[in-house]
Amino acid sequence: MALKGNLRDFSTTQLLNLINLARKTGTLTIEGSEPAQMSFREGKLIYASMGRNGNNLANMLQRAGKLSDKQVQIIESRAQNTSDKQLGHLLIQAGYVTQSDIIQSVRQHVLDVVYKLFTWAEGLFRFDANELPSADRITIPIDLESVIMEGSRRLKEWERLQEEIPDLDVSLRFTDRPDARLRNINLTVEEWRVVSFINPRNTIRQIARANNLSDFQVRRIVYGLLQAGLVEFIQRPKPAHVRRRQAAAAAGTQPVQQQSPSVKRSVVHRLIDRIRSL
Repeated sequence: MALKGNLRDFSTTQLLNLINLARKTGTLTIEGSEPAQMSFREGKLIYASMGRNGNNLANMLQRAGKLSDKQVQIIESRAQNTSDKQLGHLLIQAGYVTQSDIIQSVRQHVLDVVYKLFTWAEGLFRFDANELPSADRITIPIDLESVIMEGSRRLKEWERLQEEIPDLDVSLRFTDRPDARLRNINLTVEEWRVVSFINPRNTIRQIARANNLSDFQVRRIVYGLLQAGLVEFIQRPKPAHVRRRQAAAAAGTQPVQQQSPSVKRSVVHRLIDRIRSL
């Protein structure tokens, strides 16, 4: 019988700790804002996916800057039924990428998915023992100890960034003489992309979507730009229907009943017993 629960009672960090300690093999599925899966072999993370799209090798290489948009379009039109392993072999033979490029891109994709799951406070989860990704997927073994440490650090940073930038539906503008100041600052490729989209017409959320950045990534970049004094917020008035909906929601909001520590401990102990018995 599969292990089931909710992230409200058992966080991603706790789940990964259990899987690591018990050296479990199987797949953890989480149903949150979008479906996500993490697969493990003997306690090591080997694969992860989120959502319905963007989990194939071509998209991973594109996000890593190893393939251009045009190359990905050609691959998607001509190699629709090609598996990740077959595609990787073909791309290496054609000289487009190296084996190292593929390993690094898949690894980064897996880590990006897992680190995002650390920020999820709610979502139904299910662990299916001995269930693994299909054989055509490329898997990379990753030690969970380092993933848990980095994920916990990012979770604390995420909480701080949410306090500093609670609303992504605001716009940004440059402060006085940004060109002169930008010349003296070393920005990453992602930071330059964000900078190129900054104008009063684009919200932070729109900038994130245009650059395929997560909420965490765009908040981190914008926070750095704010701290450097390069940009500032423009608070745009929200449409009347949005204000009415938010006011109605606030009026009908009831305080959330928090579980007592003893209840949470009881749930945790039961889950520990269950996962060890799988």
